[in-house]
Amino acid sequence: MIVVKFGGHAMSDSHGEFAQAIADAISQGVEIVIVHGGGPQIGSALESAGITTEFIGGFRVTTPEVFEIVERVLAKEIGPAVAQSLCSHGVKAVAISGRDSKTLVAEKLTTLVDGSRADLGLVGTVIEVNPEKIQTLVAQGSVPVVSPVAKDALGTHGFNVNADIAAAAIAGALEAQWLIIMTDVEGIYRNWPEKDSLISEISVEELQGIKSTFADGMAPKVQSCLDAIGAGAHAVRIIDGRNPQALKSALLGVGGTLVFA
Repeated sequence: MIVVKFGGHAMSDSHGEFAQAIADAISQGVEIVIVHGGGPQIGSALESAGITTEFIGGFRVTTPEVFEIVERVLAKEIGPAVAQSLCSHGVKAVAISGRDSKTLVAEKLTTLVDGSRADLGLVGTVIEVNPEKIQTLVAQGSVPVVSPVAKDALGTHGFNVNADIAAAAIAGALEAQWLIIMTDVEGIYRNWPEKDSLISEISVEELQGIKSTFADGMAPKVQSCLDAIGAGAHAVRIIDGRNPQALKSALLGVGGTLVFA
């Protein structure tokens, strides 16, 4: 079982090379679950609606007005589009919403990765994963494509969940062999943007010790590595989604930054 967080530049192409890498892995007997992001697409939709948003600690501040657009773009547009693209390349894929399928249950996120407190609105942290829908689809030979929106414990409203963190929670619940996070950089850098500071392998213990040094979008990715392994995943690999070969290599256990227990 491999969970792939599909995001970054890879989402802006026709998904062809991504789909082929997934198809090749499935032909080798690998079970795959995809959790997709959509930051650029959400940003464009908000801009078109005349809504300005801000980021704090790598998280998008989500008012009810913002959440309505976030959920629509993720669950009604991107998820189905990714699933359709995979299907057109011979991969049997089904898009599901983490909220509507009751897969993801969250509560309000109030603490950033560096430990400081912040009011992010309807940004959630996953407190429970119900993997039944995902497991049913996988058993049927399908690839679930999960949108990172969650319901609250009472089912009265939804939460915007960072896609990396949603993927980590799902990978942990499925006890995945590894979680692959596709992003716009080659991995985790010890001293970004110094390119020669790329980390090839790092233990959870060491990463925990330096996690407060990461900023912007890398902070949630680092936290997701720790969360995934803490919840039951065996390892995490962060790769450059802009490189068509990176996913193929990662599915074989090579490249990027490997985080291990």
